[in-house]
Amino acid sequence: MSASDDQADVEKVLAGNVDAFENIVRRWQNPLVNLAYRFCRDRSRAEDLAQEAFLRAYRALGQWRKDSAFSTWLFALATNLYRSELRRIPAGFVSIDDVSEPGDPRAEDGMMEAEERDRSVRRAVFTLPPKYREALMLFYFHEMDVPAAAQSLGLPEGTLKARLFRGRELLRGKLKESV
Repeated sequence: MSASDDQADVEKVLAGNVDAFENIVRRWQNPLVNLAYRFCRDRSRAEDLAQEAFLRAYRALGQWRKDSAFSTWLFALATNLYRSELRRIPAGFVSIDDVSEPGDPRAEDGMMEAEERDRSVRRAVFTLPPKYREALMLFYFHEMDVPAAAQSLGLPEGTLKARLFRGRELLRGKLKESV
């Protein structure tokens, strides 16, 4: 995925070649569906949300000012859509009681242990309040850096850093409770 490919395709679409938008969709479909899934935890709904994000991006292509990467703009648009939709129709929340306990440390397969720990952490993240959950998901699960995550959430970088710090503190508490 190259920024120049995105820019070239956007310019083609804006010049009237609507078929070039298919290249953008192909490049960014899985990342947008995965991001939506992290918000709603429902694959079908995530696919619908990603489709809506692409529709809105297509309609707003002329608003991309090119002062940041196209992907940052696209993820900010998608994140705002996902947040709005989840406020309108909330996703089912996971109770801390549903977070599984860490596996037996004497397990023979260390990979199985690591996978179970990863699942436990992810489930615990979904029990956090949305403002902390969203910050942690973008930064850790979607591997965005602070500036990109902050821009996607429409926050100053300092606010994002504070939410990451507070979210980690809450997460530590929840994981200690579940042990």
